[in-house]
Amino acid sequence: MVYQSLKKRLNQIVDSGQAACLSESLIGLEKESLRVAETGSISQTSHPAALGSALTNPAITTDFSEALLELITPPCSSVKQALSYLDDIQRFVYSKLENETLWATSMPCVVRGADSIPIAQYGDSNVGTMKTVYRRGLGYRYGRSMQVIAGVHFNYSVSDSFWDLYQKLQGDAGDRQGFISDQYMGLVRNMLRYGWMIPYLFGASPAVCKSFLHGKPTMLSDFNEHTFYEPYATSLRMGDIGYTNSQEDMAGIKADYSSIDAYVKSLQCAIEKPFSAYEDIGVKVDGEYRQLNANVLQIENEYYSTVRPKQIAQKDEKPATALHKRGVSYVEIRSIDVNAFDPLGVNDEQLYFLEIFVLFCLLQESPVLNQMEMTEVDMNLVQVAHFGRQPEVELSRHDQFVPLKSWALELCDAMQAVADLLDDVNGCDSYSKSLSEQVECINDPSKTPSARMLEEMREHEEGFFHFAQRKSLKYLDYFKSRELSVERQQFFETLSRDSLAEQLLIENFDSLNFDEYLQQYFLSN
Repeated sequence: MVYQSLKKRLNQIVDSGQAACLSESLIGLEKESLRVAETGSISQTSHPAALGSALTNPAITTDFSEALLELITPPCSSVKQALSYLDDIQRFVYSKLENETLWATSMPCVVRGADSIPIAQYGDSNVGTMKTVYRRGLGYRYGRSMQVIAGVHFNYSVSDSFWDLYQKLQGDAGDRQGFISDQYMGLVRNMLRYGWMIPYLFGASPAVCKSFLHGKPTMLSDFNEHTFYEPYATSLRMGDIGYTNSQEDMAGIKADYSSIDAYVKSLQCAIEKPFSAYEDIGVKVDGEYRQLNANVLQIENEYYSTVRPKQIAQKDEKPATALHKRGVSYVEIRSIDVNAFDPLGVNDEQLYFLEIFVLFCLLQESPVLNQMEMTEVDMNLVQVAHFGRQPEVELSRHDQFVPLKSWALELCDAMQAVADLLDDVNGCDSYSKSLSEQVECINDPSKTPSARMLEEMREHEEGFFHFAQRKSLKYLDYFKSRELSVERQQFFETLSRDSLAEQLLIENFDSLNFDEYLQQYFLSN
């Protein structure tokens, strides 16, 4: 009976004769990749000018560090189109790199202390300075090493025609955008409930270089002289050694996912609430900003979550303001490790499953998360990250422990109807095939990427560094041997050239000093 509402809604969509609107959804990808030197150490060079401006290039930017590239596709009409675009970006990037490689895994290696991780620079404009100061603040608050862990983000939105149909089928006569935002927030809540599935199935960070922890105490085991691991880990990136909001938890701040208004209000509260530990850091010290403010969050993006409701922000607009004014327009899934077994870092089988999973979470009943369930969400994620492949491992559901395997198979069984419908409207069998692959990984954990990674390390008698370096060099050859067409090369050349001109324009038109700009930014609604 748990999935009766899901079945009812799927049947209504099919019976409407308009199910084809599900084929009009949009998919976008964001892939982070560290630039590393030939030694495997984090690059100390500036963001290559040939890649354009990290501030304004829509396809190629940086995340925390100058060395941490972020490659971004536009919203695409299919999985294949999104992957093709990501492939083109990576080929273009490789055409511009000199004696450097894109690291093939989420976890970095050869981390020679915080000073070896250069913070991203975005030029002299106020908006560029703000981006850099924000990152400097993250370094002070959480340490720079945590900020160079890479991942893949999956952005997804259903079509306007779907919303027209779905609101009608739900018998909702209220505000259209209000309905859309409510439904997306339900999707987000279910992604939190069931999101442990993603690190189990796609986690690819069961091991880490010892240099990453800088000699800090750890419960991890020795794999060899230079590598820590957990025997049954899936994604240490998503576990206790990865980036978390532990300080926010200490300050009593948690995002409220009950509605879009509650979500915005909870983040705004965190942005405005001072926190003593951050006050000790200082904001502007000896004329230099160490952080944007000393509050629980500097800005909304600092709140780490595996999934975010999103709206495209306009010039100098805060993300919370954009959500408040225009509601949710898409969701961003952030819990995907870089896939070390694919040159792109992600593959079509994963994306087909993620689309099934997202639609399942949208159509499945999604009550408000109470405190107990939010605690379970956090516990289950850490449990799967560290021990997900352990035989008979259990998770917490409604204050009872259940075997991960039985819960995962139950969810996949419920998702089968979603996969069948997506196959039907897209004229393929890719969705059902992907779902079958995931069922195999649940029944046989040795088929998961995390297990395959450890097995390959044992076969090659290598630690994590040599595994990651071997994969990185393999993919370097893969991309270098596949030059872009003249047309696509020129397209990205133009993007890069135009972005540099746009950055210069922004810098030339600044009329406020940075102190005034920052004050105005935080006072704006």
